[in-house]
Amino acid sequence: MKTIYLFILFVVLALIQLSVPATMVFKNQSVLNSGTAYKFRTRPIDPTDPFRGKYITLSFDMNNAVTADTLWQNRSDIYVYLKTDSLGYAAVKSVSPFKTNTDDDFVIAQTYGYYQKSNVIDFMLPFDRFYMEESKAYPAEMAYRKASRQGLSNNTYALVYVKNGYSVLEDVFINDVPIGTYVELQKTTD
Repeated sequence: MKTIYLFILFVVLALIQLSVPATMVFKNQSVLNSGTAYKFRTRPIDPTDPFRGKYITLSFDMNNAVTADTLWQNRSDIYVYLKTDSLGYAAVKSVSPFKTNTDDDFVIAQTYGYYQKSNVIDFMLPFDRFYMEESKAYPAEMAYRKASRQGLSNNTYALVYVKNGYSVLEDVFINDVPIGTYVELQKTTD
C-alpha cells in the first residue's frame, strides 16, 4: 500500500515538473502564432562587448522615449506601447510606468535612466539576446557587428512577436536574410 502512495506521489511530482517548461513553451508558441510581428531596428554593439556563450548580443535604436511622467525609478518596469513607423519598423507610441487601458501592443522593459530636464526615459528591451547553434553563434555575432557598422547599406533588425506584454524574438535579419542563412552565405563567398 505504501508503494502505491509513493508511486502516485512520484507521478504527481513528475507531472508538475513537466508542466512548468510545457507552460513556458506553450506561452511562447502562442505569442508566435497569434502575436503581432514588429521589426526592431538594431544598431552596432560595443566592439569590446565579449561574446558570451551561444548567443549574440543585440542593441536597439529604440531605447528611449520622451515622456511627461515623472514617476520613473531606475531598474523599474516600464510599459512601452508600440506602433509601426513609415519604414515598417517598431517605434514608441507612448510609455507609462503603469499598464494603461488601451488595445495597443506593448512590451515590458526596464528603465535605466531618466533625464528630467529633457523628459527622456532610457530603457532596455527584454529581448537583447538571440540564441543560436553553437557553431554559428560566433560567426553570426561577427557578421552582425560588421553589417551593423556599415550603416544604411545594410539593414539589420530583429523580428519580435508581441502579445499581451509578452515578446518572443523569432530571428535576426541582415538585409532581410535570417542571420543563420547569412552566415552560411558568407562562408561560401569567403
